[in-house]
Order: sequence, then structure tokens, then C-alpha cells
Amino acid sequence: MSNLLVTGGAGFIGANFVHYWMKAYPQDKIVVLDALTYAGNKASLAPVAENPNFTFCHGNICDTPMVEKLLTEHGIDTVVHFAAESHVDRSILGPDAFIETNIIGTHSLLKAARKIWLEQGWNPEHHRFHHVSTDEVYGTLGPADPAFSETTPYAPNSPYSASKAASDHLVRAYHHTYGLNVTTSNCSNNYGPYHFPEKLIPLVITNILSDKPIPVYGDGQQIRDWLYVEDHARGIELVLKKGRVGECYNLGGINEWANIEIVKLICKLMNDVFANDSSFLQRFPNAKLVGRGRADELITFVKDRSGHDRRYAIDPRKSNEELGYQPVESFSSGLQKTIRWFLENAQWWSPLLKANPNSAVTATCQIPSLSP
Repeated sequence: MSNLLVTGGAGFIGANFVHYWMKAYPQDKIVVLDALTYAGNKASLAPVAENPNFTFCHGNICDTPMVEKLLTEHGIDTVVHFAAESHVDRSILGPDAFIETNIIGTHSLLKAARKIWLEQGWNPEHHRFHHVSTDEVYGTLGPADPAFSETTPYAPNSPYSASKAASDHLVRAYHHTYGLNVTTSNCSNNYGPYHFPEKLIPLVITNILSDKPIPVYGDGQQIRDWLYVEDHARGIELVLKKGRVGECYNLGGINEWANIEIVKLICKLMNDVFANDSSFLQRFPNAKLVGRGRADELITFVKDRSGHDRRYAIDPRKSNEELGYQPVESFSSGLQKTIRWFLENAQWWSPLLKANPNSAVTATCQIPSLSP
């Protein structure tokens, strides 16, 4: 692998993957294709923008001729497909975009790869189409149910997860029908730098810094399995290097937490940070409660969202055994790195809040605006 097309590379996980790969393989060339929708932020790629081995293309994955041109002109041998609409709340409010991007867009990429790599014989053997999916395609788990494995039947419960399930099946079909070299990874919830601030962990952090209510759906006992985003990038690296063509690999941290416990932990860690460094009070003058060690008073329970899955958990044994995959970060170390990053990079997330004052979270939860 030497020339990669990374779709959605200006998004949260995609940008972190680009940073990771360019550090690990500085000789490789990366082309990022991103439509720069609300969650795509070119600023996330600023650290690599001047690298001669990096190219950015502003475009839509549904534009099949453009994808074909990128594959040919840049000699692409590997597609790493992150591009997706990914927020469950937004899929409930407006599912059409999820069908368009996640299903039609994935099919567009597959068609282009098949045409250039197989039909035109440019790279009939040495190519890879890697599709990045989610644990949400498996549905929901009860408290005592075993974690999702690669053989767990699909049972998506939201328009988002249904669209990702459909794209997973298309990728599989292009391997079995046309012989395209594909792999798929289904991962736990990610967290870390460059995370769009409508998602749970960055939402809690940024709301604390703005002294705004922290919305918690229902009773807050929904359980998620969490994975630091750079550990996810390491997992994808192993799938690309060692994974068997046509196979799916679950990437998880064996790290289950109830939402309310995560919120409380972030409040505690933020209280500690402000107590130990008074400079943050000057940099974030609106953070009054955390400045007094009382961030948890911002916790606000709101009506649960429709079809809210109760529990996700990934069984990563296949990835552990076949690929040697193991996360590096604990939840504690990863969360502290994430908090520190958001504290030190307000210039990255503040404009996003101003540009998206009526986020899906705000609309669904009916809480005050997220804008500062």
C-alpha cells in the first residue's frame, strides 16, 4: 500500500486516521476526499496540509466519475472509506441524507473501484477497499447478553444504523460477486481530538466550558463500549496489513460505560483540571460552575430519544487473535488526553458551535442553544 484515498478524511475519525498514517508511513501518499458538510472541517487537516504527500479534494463520494478520476490520476491502490452521515439524532430528524451518503455514496465508490481496478485491469490483484462501519448495525443488547461478534445478526434500529448496515452488505456483495478485495471493520464508539461537539463526550466538555446544561437522555443508563480514536486507527492499520480479504473485524476497547457515569467522570476530571490550573478560569470566563468545582450541577435529564438502543458492546477476539490488535489507551488516559485537547484547542471547536447553533442534539432534547 502506497497511495491511499481516504473518504471523509476531514471528519473526526478520518482526520485522526490521516494524522496517524502520515506519521507511521511518511513515504505514502494520501488523497482526502471530503464534501465538507457540517461535520467535515478542513482545519482538522491543517497539521498535514503542507506535506507534499498529502492532497485534499473537495467533492462528494456520490460523484462516481470524479472518484474514478482520483483513483486513476493518483494511482490509488487503497480506499479507506470513512465518509458517512453518522449522528443518530440527525438521522431521526432527517433520514434522507443518510440514505444518500451512506448507501448511494458507498455504492458510488464501489462502482468506481470495480471499474478502475478490475474492469480496466489497472490493479486486478493488489488493491484494497476498506469500509469503516459501526457496532450499531448489530442492534441492541440486554444487560447479560454477550458482546457483538462478527457473526451477530444485523438488527439496526435507527435510520443511521440501517444505512450503515446496507452499506456493509454492498461492500460484502462487491467482494463475492465481482471479486473486489474488501475488508470491513465495525468499531465501538470513538472519542478523542477533533470530535464534532454534538457527540456525547465533546458535548459534555464544551457545555461545561460554556456553563450550559449537559443533556442526558432518559435515565442515562444506556451503555456504550468506548475506543480512543488513535486506537481505532491502529486497528484499521492492522486490518489493512494483516486482515483477510472479504472478512469483517470488530474493533473494540472492552470498555463499557453507562452514559451517566461518563458524564459524571468528565465533570470530576474537569473540576480537577480547573482546581489545579487557575489559568483556565481566565481562558474560559463562562465556565463558572466548573471553576467552583461544581460542574455536575449542569447535568440535565431530558426525554429519551426514539429507538434509543440500550447497550452496545464489541467482542474483539477475532481482531486480537488474527491481527494482534490491542488498544493502547485506557479510558482514563484517553479521556484525560481528550479533555486536555479540547481545553487547548478552543480555536478549533468554538467556530463549529457558532456555525451550528441549532444542532440535532438541541432540537431533540429541547435544551438551550449550544452556541457560546
